[in-house]
Amino acid sequence: MDFVLEIVQYFVNLGPAVMLPIVIFIVALCLGQSFGKSVKSGISIGIGFVGIGLVIGLMLNNLAPAAKAMSQNFGISMSLIDIGWPGSSPMTWASRIALVAIPVAIVVNIIMLLLKLTRVVNIDIWNIWHFAFTGAIVDIATGSYTLGIAAVAVHAAFAYKIGDWFAPVTEEYFGLEGIAMPHGTTGWFAPISVFVDGILDKIPFIRDIDINPKHLKNRFGLLFDPAIMGGIMGVIIGILAGYDVQKILSLGIQMAAVIVLMPVVVKYIMGGLIPVSEVARTKLQKKFKDSKFYIGLDCALLLGDPVVVTASLLFIPITILIAAIVPGNQILPFGDLPTIGFFIAMAVGVHKGNLFRTLITGSIVMFMTIWISNQMINFQTVLAANAGQLTNAADKVASLDQGGSPVTYIITQILNMTNVTGFAVIGGFYLLCVICTVIWSKKQYKALSNK
Repeated sequence: MDFVLEIVQYFVNLGPAVMLPIVIFIVALCLGQSFGKSVKSGISIGIGFVGIGLVIGLMLNNLAPAAKAMSQNFGISMSLIDIGWPGSSPMTWASRIALVAIPVAIVVNIIMLLLKLTRVVNIDIWNIWHFAFTGAIVDIATGSYTLGIAAVAVHAAFAYKIGDWFAPVTEEYFGLEGIAMPHGTTGWFAPISVFVDGILDKIPFIRDIDINPKHLKNRFGLLFDPAIMGGIMGVIIGILAGYDVQKILSLGIQMAAVIVLMPVVVKYIMGGLIPVSEVARTKLQKKFKDSKFYIGLDCALLLGDPVVVTASLLFIPITILIAAIVPGNQILPFGDLPTIGFFIAMAVGVHKGNLFRTLITGSIVMFMTIWISNQMINFQTVLAANAGQLTNAADKVASLDQGGSPVTYIITQILNMTNVTGFAVIGGFYLLCVICTVIWSKKQYKALSNK
């Protein structure tokens, strides 16, 4: 058993850019693809994730310091730096829950498929770390390993349902047929966009506002070209950061590069994943003729949409400003700023590319994320200490990605109530959003079947 766990840990430590190509290569072979095509799928995915890493690195190295300078210019003082998912995922994989989380998540998926409780066949192994994070936090909060494993199972089951509910959006708006996103960041906040959409549809005048970069480009020409918009946003952020002219112009060019390069690198991921997902879906539907399946993949596939990239850049300064008004906030958004696209990607699809609505949903999402991540500081600090990632006992650790997940927070509070008011507000609001999503999703499937 220890030998098996060591092998799993070895592959996990390789990171998504290496682990996922290996997983996809093996899956492709098992599905009957030729050796050559399987190798090509794996390498394409590896290239795509390396490319995304480079683009995110470009943002992290240039946008994050600008955001920090901007917060100082506006007198925003926060004692903790958000370490982001690059810091949270390694400490999660080092927890005693993590290695069991992979087989638990797979078993939950198989059981739900057999019972016809989901249509999602998840092959996104790396992002099981989101489920493992919840389990690890519950383990720390309750002192119960059993409850930690149960939390992994609950989280995984909910993820697959999220994939089901929003599969029509993935197909219709993003054009990814037969693909779902049971992802631990994109998925959890998607129900909020359904609630916001429903409310805005009932407000005269507001419901007619549609700010969509795609439409604006057609109407106003090159001014709303994605590259130019990226450059303009980079310049604005540089000005807010108090940079000199050289740095402002450099940041503008760098952000123009980000908005152009992101869709390019995503195409490599799509080139590797989509053929495999199509083969998997075809084989499953031949065997189970009365069922339709969706292949669960990483939401990096959604980052190629120009509205997602545009919204991501807009949320750099917006998130800093939101952080300044969250009651009791100690966390300066930093590590997750370059990956805000993961938080709001599905909202863009739900809102059909309407940037106005996406900004409203995203603002609610980031407010919730920052508030929740503050409540999880002590638990995440213990998680980091257990992983040997703290050198000073006085240090504290926080992250927005997963540390600010409403699912993790709600499950933890149910088992270890520390804030009744916070739990009632977050839990009640999120439950309302999920109920709205279930009703909305049925309508989306009905509309698809009528086409």
